[in-house]
Amino acid sequence: MSTPFSALERQRDIYLQGLSGQRPKIPTDPVALEKAAKDKMSAEAYAYVAGGAGVELTVRRNRSAFEQWRIEPRMLRDVSQSDTSVEFLGRRIPAPILLSPVGVLDLCHPHADLAVGRAAAELGLPFIFSNQASVPMERVSQEMGAGPRMFQLYWSKSYELVASLVKRAEASGCDAIVVTLDTTMLGWRLRDLDQAYLPFLRGKGIAQYTSDPVFQAMLDEPEEEGLVSPKRKVNLQMLKAVFQLMQNYPGPFFQNLRSGRPLRAVRQFINLYTKPSLNWNDLPFLREQTSLPIILKGIHHPDDARRALDAGVDGLVVSNHGGRQVDGAVSTIEMLPAIKQVVGDQMPLLLDSGVRTGADVFKALALGATAVCIGRPYAYGLALDGEAGVSTVLQNLWADFELTMRLSGCVRAEDIVHGGWLGD
Repeated sequence: MSTPFSALERQRDIYLQGLSGQRPKIPTDPVALEKAAKDKMSAEAYAYVAGGAGVELTVRRNRSAFEQWRIEPRMLRDVSQSDTSVEFLGRRIPAPILLSPVGVLDLCHPHADLAVGRAAAELGLPFIFSNQASVPMERVSQEMGAGPRMFQLYWSKSYELVASLVKRAEASGCDAIVVTLDTTMLGWRLRDLDQAYLPFLRGKGIAQYTSDPVFQAMLDEPEEEGLVSPKRKVNLQMLKAVFQLMQNYPGPFFQNLRSGRPLRAVRQFINLYTKPSLNWNDLPFLREQTSLPIILKGIHHPDDARRALDAGVDGLVVSNHGGRQVDGAVSTIEMLPAIKQVVGDQMPLLLDSGVRTGADVFKALALGATAVCIGRPYAYGLALDGEAGVSTVLQNLWADFELTMRLSGCVRAEDIVHGGWLGD
């Protein structure tokens, strides 16, 4: 940003615009934000972004669990100046807010990851590129300039592909590799199932694969027996899906249609997408491939945090994938204190799943998180107003956090973890 961010200026700008009858295009209330995005998105897109596993008990618990802790403000402290920045992986970021990896962002807006990357870079906030992106990481990195970014890795069945993705992330200026652990297979997501919609089958969300030389080389080889190729009823809907697939795959439409390469790419992706046998013994392979910090995403049990320490990883994301994988699971915020007790100050802790407000950010830091990650909120902002919508959502959360911090009597974000600010 050209000028330092100020919550008071952000707040004042909104009120001043109101004098000329302008209300915020992007709702500040998280519930209203989601509703506005739902009204604009297709039914399939909204189901994919908003949905969780099963009857979404975990989604709801991620939110309700924040109510367990209450902020205890302190008075008569000089809060005329403040510092929301934190140290993360040797880089000072201006606020303890990162953008979680969200796949298939072109469901929300045609500019997809490019719009998100630009908004994040303008604010100086780290963006974790999705493994299931709509735009290759190299193009997004180019748009972001010096903006901080990381790469989310879904560990596929091909170790050669894993190594290629990691090398590309290094070359794209990523600060870390974030390995998602909790998606060795897709959760039972009722909203998607009832729509009978999986975007990957239409060639959406596989841009990191179709842009990868190792993956492309696989498509030149004879197909293995047993590759998923379900029988399909040929009708208008099927023709529309094939049309989308040809459009989404790189290259001219009719060339794609003649070559059959897009269909082979989808079949190959489906069959090597994740590795259900992934275990702790696989991590040394990743360390051999990169000197970048390795962060494990999906940890929400202290025993796993202890094993991560023993494995020598560089950070953790306390996450349950936004409630998208296991229904009825524990929330991340309720598990954070026990995980913090295990790792202490030996590695940074990020927290995602359920973060919606500045008070949520404050509570997460008070319980031991270095910073938080958000996903769905910025996706909703993207759906409503592209890059500007993403930026607005991030600035609103940042302003809410700064005001919560200062009104509670704290002037430095990094002091929250030491202040004893919470009661229950």
